[in-house]
Amino acid sequence: MNKIRILVVGLGTMGLSHARAYQTIDEFDLVGLCTNRPETRDDLKTEFKSVSLFADYDQALAELKPDAVSICTYTETHAEYCMKALNAGAHVFCEKPLAHRIEDAEAVVTLAKQTKKALIIGYILRVHPSWTRFVEMGQSLGKPLVMRMNLNQQSSGSFWGVHKRLMASTSPIVDCGVHYVDVMCQVTRSKPISVHAIGARLTDEIPKDMYNYGHLHLNFEDGSVGFYEAGWGPMMSETAFFIKDMIGPKGCVSIIGSSDHDSQDHDGHTKTGMIKLHHAALNREGQFLKSDEHIPMASEPGHQELCEAEQRLFLDAILSSRDLTDHHEDALNSLRIVFAADESMKTGKVVYL
Repeated sequence: MNKIRILVVGLGTMGLSHARAYQTIDEFDLVGLCTNRPETRDDLKTEFKSVSLFADYDQALAELKPDAVSICTYTETHAEYCMKALNAGAHVFCEKPLAHRIEDAEAVVTLAKQTKKALIIGYILRVHPSWTRFVEMGQSLGKPLVMRMNLNQQSSGSFWGVHKRLMASTSPIVDCGVHYVDVMCQVTRSKPISVHAIGARLTDEIPKDMYNYGHLHLNFEDGSVGFYEAGWGPMMSETAFFIKDMIGPKGCVSIIGSSDHDSQDHDGHTKTGMIKLHHAALNREGQFLKSDEHIPMASEPGHQELCEAEQRLFLDAILSSRDLTDHHEDALNSLRIVFAADESMKTGKVVYL
């Protein structure tokens, strides 16, 4: 089989991790890297010696004619870059969120179907064994469910620089919220009905119409409810910055974060210390029938291994030509919800979905 020639555009944290993943998977041939200022990236020239470097995406597409493109740039470029790649005959892996407007995301999905090319969106928690188990356990708790999740990041230096750049177009509850709203939708498999959100602008270093702290509240048709909280910046608290809880009539399940990571460490966003399962059943004396279960997750993958798992999923989608309708609809669904949350935050009104 001929190797799949792939171009990576955007070489921040995620782009670099995906580029490394392609080099470890035999079926991929990493042929190009595209970044705004390749002349300043000696690290790329050292690590990827035989890979062509480009500053211009259109030039890279035209010269390389890749079989696939991995898009890891800032959100506002995602839809445009996806459509250019699809129109050039390439399969596409795109980091979440798929676009910064729902209409653009829908257009990308439509074009992928028309061109019959694989389109995978980077929902990294979907390839995470601990999160897969967390979802399964949540589904065993009965209905309705109460889902409590957050990811606050106390950022400084280059991390704060990235967050400020992201907030040129994308709020924290959109950028990170798609992951956790997607988890809520996976667990309930119920229709989301309404969303309400509030937030605050805690710094003058971001656009006047942007906020760096916010949380959303989501209602589902089956009576389940969920909230998600996200904040970025040097002022954010690291007390209770990682909460992942689901509560149902039969008990609750929680992801206990890894204690050796701070809130701006990417491994700390996904790596769990353990899963704790609590059973609500009582005996005749009103005491708990079962003790809490503590399920260790010591050998789970780190961030780089998860990126490799995402790219193996992409590889499978290319080679199998499998139907990706559910993947696309789930991505659009979570995106609609977080965009509705943004609307609610700006208008002060509940948005009905």
